[in-house]
Amino acid sequence: YAVEWRVINAAEYGMPQRRRRIFFIGYHKSTTAYKNLVKAKTKDWLTKTGTIAKAFPVDETDFIREVELEGNLVDITNNFNVGGKLSPFLNSGMLVKGKVYTAKTTPIYKGKRIVLGDLLQNGEVTEEYFIKDKLLKNPKVILNKDGTERVISTEIEMWDYLKGSKSEKRITNDGFEYNYSEGRMIYPDALDNASRTIITGEGGKSPSRFKHVINSDRGLRRLTPIELERLNMFPDRHTELDEVSDAKRAFFMGNALVVGVIEKIGIELQKQINS
Repeated sequence: YAVEWRVINAAEYGMPQRRRRIFFIGYHKSTTAYKNLVKAKTKDWLTKTGTIAKAFPVDETDFIREVELEGNLVDITNNFNVGGKLSPFLNSGMLVKGKVYTAKTTPIYKGKRIVLGDLLQNGEVTEEYFIKDKLLKNPKVILNKDGTERVISTEIEMWDYLKGSKSEKRITNDGFEYNYSEGRMIYPDALDNASRTIITGEGGKSPSRFKHVINSDRGLRRLTPIELERLNMFPDRHTELDEVSDAKRAFFMGNALVVGVIEKIGIELQKQINS
């Protein structure tokens, strides 16, 4: 096989979620696409004529790093880049006959951009998704660095706490005390930008630092399964089945890809196959 890859952030090409993933295509040596890749100039394939470059345009680059893969697969697995401080692989690249060509590319996109606010349901959202200012069954006591205590007693206070900046003392179960700090997240989530990456813990009612929360005309609320499907560009209710809970549907979307990326690669791959 010859292989090409690219790190693609869906939002950089107008899609509704900031989700950065590596996409690989392998071309068997018997295929026309393989022959096209082998004959092409490396820079041209990575930036203009290759399958991924056609689907997701990038600026041209004059810097191509070459890396030779020496030895058998076991040797490469055990010894590749041992002692190296940084990976030699950049965000775009290809592997042909044991030699890697890799480059740092910059996306080009001037089309329409879909933002979180474009995908929201309106009056259809049920009460379970709204954050209530109700008392917690088990209030949380925070020990500040100066030794004072802070008590989190309501659900909305817990959301504020988890999303906010922290500088506090924490104690492990075996009594070890340490200082913990982290920065504030954007809260509520911005509606005029692509969403943050959906993760598998998106579902469920419990407060969380990483779940999406938006400000609607009815107050703060979590995202619905349909909205999460839309952020990955699935059809509405794609995951709606009798035996699947809404929390599990959210888990599925946290574990999925933005299918708009797959679709665009598929269209260009079909052209390569048929060329």
